[in-house]
Amino acid sequence: MNLKSLRVFVHVIDEGTLARASEHLHLSQPAASRLLSILEQELGIALFYREKKRLIPTPEGSLFYSEAVRILASIDGIPSFFDQIRKDAAVPLRVVCHSRIVSGLVLPAIARLSRRNAGLKIRLEVHPRRDLARRIGQGLYDIGIGAFPLSSDEVDQMFLCRAPIHVIVPKHHPLAAHEVLTTSQLQDHPYIAIDRNTIIRRIVDRELQKEGLELDPLHEVSVGWAAYRLVQEGIGFTFADPVAVEENLMSELCFVPWARKAAIEFGVFLPKTRRRHHAVEEFIACIRETADRAIPMPKEPGPDRFN
Repeated sequence: MNLKSLRVFVHVIDEGTLARASEHLHLSQPAASRLLSILEQELGIALFYREKKRLIPTPEGSLFYSEAVRILASIDGIPSFFDQIRKDAAVPLRVVCHSRIVSGLVLPAIARLSRRNAGLKIRLEVHPRRDLARRIGQGLYDIGIGAFPLSSDEVDQMFLCRAPIHVIVPKHHPLAAHEVLTTSQLQDHPYIAIDRNTIIRRIVDRELQKEGLELDPLHEVSVGWAAYRLVQEGIGFTFADPVAVEENLMSELCFVPWARKAAIEFGVFLPKTRRRHHAVEEFIACIRETADRAIPMPKEPGPDRFN
């Protein structure tokens, strides 16, 4: 397979046009177009629809994209791999995770592991949920932490914890005195909502739909930490799970169980096709201990999917 053709294919999808891809790769547009045609001939499939000088990925092209990225990333990583061997450097444990759990779950687990294994190097990559699955699919990691389960046959996955969704209010808010809060009790209070594209918002909206009730947001923010800060300032309430909130805010906020008993499940993901880093099992133990501390309530067991 022609690697230059593969790079043109990936850059056309990344850049959106053949012109920008050609410019990025320092190729003429006719040369880039020929390389795409060569790749399609080699693969025996059409990767793009040609519509009025536009290139639109076919379903096959979209599916092939993640594999092409993985192949190129592996090739591009060869020089640094041998540089590391020449330097006799310790191979770092590569951890990838969703951004919403980095402060409450992943960083405390890394700190715990570092205290136990001071010489261990760790490389942490934090991705939005929409990008985490793609990164995991590329296989360029040793262990991943995110929402469970993951729709992929390319990973081994294990249930980690079930984090119940709570109503979050300031410590001295009138609602903080309740043992449980119903949706009806929240309707007269300002609601700080997190973006509709987030997993917690989708779960909350689904539960509200089941109840046939609505919560009209006063403010809407794209990231959880912004909602928690507004709650800290006494602006209103929001929904969160214990592993999403930074530890330094925990003492100023009150987590009141929501009567809907909704929850987010998290899991551990390992690549199937590579030898596992020697510190993987130790990291799993640390993140389990961290989850047990962050979520003191009983956790429902989920299916283990490690081979």
